[in-house]
Amino acid sequence: MFRTMEQCTEKIFSLRKVKDARPHEQLRRILQLLGNPEATLQFVHVAGSNGKGSTIAMLRALCEASGLRVGVFTSPHLTRVNERIVVDGMEITDEAFLRHMNRLDEIIQTHFNGAYPNFFEVVTIIAFMHFAEMKPAIVLLETGLGGRLDATNVITPLVAIITTISLEHTELLGDTYALIAKEKAGIIKPGVPVVTGVQNKEALAVIQQVAHENAAPCYALYANFDAKAIVQYETAQRFDYVAKGITWSGLELTMQGTHQAYNAAVALTAMRCLTEELHFVFKESIAKFALTHVNWAGRFEVVDDIVLDGAHNVEGVTSLLDTLASVYPDTPFDVLYASLQDKDYTTAIALIEERAKSMMFTQMAMPNAVPMLSLYEIAKHPKKMLVPRWQDVITNHTPGRLLVVTGSLYFVAEVRKFMLNRVGGRK
Repeated sequence: MFRTMEQCTEKIFSLRKVKDARPHEQLRRILQLLGNPEATLQFVHVAGSNGKGSTIAMLRALCEASGLRVGVFTSPHLTRVNERIVVDGMEITDEAFLRHMNRLDEIIQTHFNGAYPNFFEVVTIIAFMHFAEMKPAIVLLETGLGGRLDATNVITPLVAIITTISLEHTELLGDTYALIAKEKAGIIKPGVPVVTGVQNKEALAVIQQVAHENAAPCYALYANFDAKAIVQYETAQRFDYVAKGITWSGLELTMQGTHQAYNAAVALTAMRCLTEELHFVFKESIAKFALTHVNWAGRFEVVDDIVLDGAHNVEGVTSLLDTLASVYPDTPFDVLYASLQDKDYTTAIALIEERAKSMMFTQMAMPNAVPMLSLYEIAKHPKKMLVPRWQDVITNHTPGRLLVVTGSLYFVAEVRKFMLNRVGGRK
């Protein structure tokens, strides 16, 4: 029995190394023994290489502005694991997490001889237990990795979303856009509408084919809806949402970057699908109000001239650089960079150093972090340096000089936590 949250998190974090090749076998059995809490819930299921968290943040704001109680399951967390499971804007409490974990532990000890599934499966089960107890009207459920074999893919949603497809986790998902799209498209269920912002033609063709095979209506960016007349400002952007029979003009979004306007268009389209399933009112005025109240920590988050952005793959880095060019067109910037080993950091560094005034390389306190010297040796920037203590860069940063912290969302989480915990720190 776990008596403290510290004991609980120590246990579940130790399960990060657990690998189970059996697709959901143990997870489904555990859920059955729990009475299938997921079966009592209604979901929007969100997969994709980039933009999942941002799209969910927009969906949450749109749903809440429409009067719906909303549960949210996202990953990774920035500070503590409770952040992954949220209802009505409130993280799961330590008491509730412990209670669910101990019930789960009893089942695992009794029926599986103490053999736990992996970290993400455990957190997914606890999320289902908590949501079933709290009974939100809709749960926004983010996949952890891929889609077809993801732990979250044991549900049938009201709407499925596939945000983008890029070449990542190729050792697990495949080394082509088509193969990765096939894995992500595994969340598509018979007759369930799917909304996608995927722009790669090869990947989109796969998604449309899988949707067709499942008789699932497919709404694709550019073909069925769009974000047009996008204008970037320093603190926000405006765009028009255009779909069959409607144009909503001058929508203002607090999140920066053209890619976020497209994510917003995906969220708006998904909301219109939801109205047909849940029968609530959703109109232009609600959308305009909600999109001005969206924030997503660690995604082009600007604090005292420090940009925190968890761009972890080539697509994310390209979006980050495009957003910097739009928001700070004439401002030089320095970069503080760290990465995990399963990312294409070689290409990412090559893209960034074309634009950065200087490149600083460090590493995270994680076993699969890339050594800073390896990153340094890859870079060809004339002003590159090793930074064993990245905390000193943040502490000594001078407001007015733009610093971009990127490379991994886990690294951004470390930096963000340090910034918020500094004496006299400002959010």
